[in-house]
Amino acid sequence: MTEIQGKFNPESALLLDVRDLTIQYVTDNGTVHAVENLNLQLGRGETLGVVGETGAGKTTTALGIMRLIPSPPGVVRAGEILFEGEDLLKKSEPEMRAIRGGKIAMIFQDPMTSLNPVMTVDRQIAEMISLHRSVSDSEALTLAGDMLELVGIKRERMHDYPHQFSGGMKQRVVIAIALACDPGLLIADEPTTALDVTIQAQVLELMKKLKQQFNASMILITHDLGIVADICDHVAIMYAGRVVEYAEKRALYSRPLHPYTIGLFNSVPDLDEDREELAVIPGLMPDPMDLPTGCTFHPRCTFAAEECSKKKPDVLEVEPGHFVACPIRAGLGLGKPATGGERK
Repeated sequence: MTEIQGKFNPESALLLDVRDLTIQYVTDNGTVHAVENLNLQLGRGETLGVVGETGAGKTTTALGIMRLIPSPPGVVRAGEILFEGEDLLKKSEPEMRAIRGGKIAMIFQDPMTSLNPVMTVDRQIAEMISLHRSVSDSEALTLAGDMLELVGIKRERMHDYPHQFSGGMKQRVVIAIALACDPGLLIADEPTTALDVTIQAQVLELMKKLKQQFNASMILITHDLGIVADICDHVAIMYAGRVVEYAEKRALYSRPLHPYTIGLFNSVPDLDEDREELAVIPGLMPDPMDLPTGCTFHPRCTFAAEECSKKKPDVLEVEPGHFVACPIRAGLGLGKPATGGERK
């Protein structure tokens, strides 16, 4: 079993521990290998950034944690999802309904489709509160108004419908719903993708402030390395369903090791450097129905050797808390297989 291990996160400090998670979508055309042997950990009060291209498996990982993988065609083939020490994959659906919203909440990337168009926003927030707290309907509506004010929306607008709000205001309503029952874990799936740049900054600042206020842990799924630098404590780089590099934010930005991570950084414009064109990663993401043998990144990798196409790389620890699934790049440090001992 390949594991990402480390010394900064003792078991007692863990909120979430995902072990060897494998999720597939079985279709008439073949099996989609969406997530393969994924390992992730999240400490209490931490923010983890999950970064990768479209199709890397980021959203499937989040839906797997929430137990919202559509079945069929989705199937969780293997693994454990330990939340507060208990495996979510062994929970019954009624137990999961109590956990969703109550202990784990998710902010989806498109607020326009996350809200019910025929219900006023206060009733949508109140519905979440009523599901997880023993309060009367009038108390739930009062708390809904409080939550709207908390995210910067005036109470007098609580009886408005979603179509009466801008995109940024809709996302604030979605955040209010997610935080209404004070969850321990907040999963944000590209929460600013549908917003313009100015509103993105406002929403991210709001999320940062509320996360601290509610003392929640957060998984932020994004493809924007700038957002990760601003918000996250640790970063997991995903490619073709696997975590290929994991590190504390400062370590990753100062010394990226995996060729894919390096390619992501090189593709970001640098205002201090005069370039005629950006460096790009050659090729395309592999077909998830037909993943390459060995390292799934080797067909696009400038560092690839013959062995890369034959053997799936182990996750190696090159320095405390910095892990990379590339033996060639790990050779730049004191890499050792991340197995046994403490987990990441």
